[in-house]
Amino acid sequence: MQLSYGGMCEVGRCRVEAVLAEWGMAGIEALREQVSVLVIVDVLSFSTAVDVAVSRGAAVFPFPTGERNAAQAAADRAGAVLAQPRRAAGGQFSLSPISLRSIPAGTKLMLPSPNGARLSLACGGTPVIAGCLRNAAAVAQAAHKMAGSGTIGVIPAGELWPDGSLRPAIEDLLGAGAIIHHLALPCSPEAQVACRAFRSAVDDLSGLIRTSASGRELMDRGFSGDVDIAVEAESSTCAPLLSGGAYRAA
Repeated sequence: MQLSYGGMCEVGRCRVEAVLAEWGMAGIEALREQVSVLVIVDVLSFSTAVDVAVSRGAAVFPFPTGERNAAQAAADRAGAVLAQPRRAAGGQFSLSPISLRSIPAGTKLMLPSPNGARLSLACGGTPVIAGCLRNAAAVAQAAHKMAGSGTIGVIPAGELWPDGSLRPAIEDLLGAGAIIHHLALPCSPEAQVACRAFRSAVDDLSGLIRTSASGRELMDRGFSGDVDIAVEAESSTCAPLLSGGAYRAA
């Protein structure tokens, strides 16, 4: 699918500094051939988990489903530790960011996720960075440097309804908006809306995300600590870049 953005793009990959934003898998399919770099924003919790782990020197291999046998086989091939389900006992690594705060440097972690990981692996040959509220400024700087005079695509992941359809999620809209704010480049209307949403909400990011549908769901399941970590805006200087099948510090 080729979208037109008011003359900002030539046919094919964009050639001017600009920011485009679209939601989820359809957004990646629309933008991956037009942009120089893609930023995946899945605040609760894939991108936050990746930031926490990579900040500590780990490498995170995204895996697109929760099918345990296939994930274990992929982990074995990569020489990686397979992340366990979020409720796994014994302090094991999981998609829960709080479980990754003490991950040792040099760890290879296979991280299944039906949303953020799946999107990460759908970007083809376009460079991919994982962004969240924690590392918005660092990700913007890295994306701008990588894109050069090209265009940056920012993808708020959203959540999935039980039927697999996209549920736009405000935490990802705000995370995408934070990154776009720091990029300070010309924007498509979609990117402008995300940026303005962030700017209007910046004084109450924590409260909005905690009371959002995704935030309430995690807190009701006993993972309030994961929400606490996710709303630590600008607490990280890490820009996780997908390279060789794994996210590592750019």
